[in-house]
This record gives sequence, C-alpha cells and structure tokens, in this order.
Amino acid sequence: MIDYKIIGQRIRKHRQACNFSQEKLAELCNVGTTHISHIETGNCIPSLKVFVSILNALSCSADEILCDGLDNAEHIYSAEIAGLLEDCSSRELMVITDTIQALKVSLRK
Repeated sequence: MIDYKIIGQRIRKHRQACNFSQEKLAELCNVGTTHISHIETGNCIPSLKVFVSILNALSCSADEILCDGLDNAEHIYSAEIAGLLEDCSSRELMVITDTIQALKVSLRK
C-alpha cells in the first residue's frame, strides 16, 4: 500500500536538505506553491510528470522517495542509516548499536 503522507514527508526532507523553499521547488517544477504543500502533506497525489520534476529538482531517485512502498528497498534504508551515523560520537554509536540489537530481537519474536 502506498502511503502518500510518508512520500510527502520524504519529499519535504529532501527539499529542506537542498535548502529550497516550497516556492523554489514549485518554481522549478512549474507548479503552484500550494500544490507542493499538498503533496508534502499527503493531501494530493502528484502526477507522474510532477513527480519526475520533483525528483530532478531535488537530485534524488524515485527509490529514495518511494522506498516505503518497495519490496526491495534495503539498500535505501542502509544508506539512510549510514548517513544518520556519520556525525555520531563513539558514545552515540554505542547507544544506537545497543538499541538496534534490542529492536531486532524484539521484532524477530
């Protein structure tokens, strides 16, 4: 099942990482600012044309945005986790590792 709210959140995350306002992204995609807002909140499903324009403007792949709905998205999640860990201290890495191990045990029960 496709969760358009999560897709919108991922688009917003990538837009913010590019330091784009909704207005800037809308301009790059030749749509209105309100349309981008509705896409980011999951209240609107973008056409394929607009979706591709968003991907091109944000320099990201469809996999990065759609990974929650893909059957084989492990590489996307692994890359996202690696990015989150890049600036962690040794102490933070230790806590995160312990948390992941405990979560895996819990999920596999």
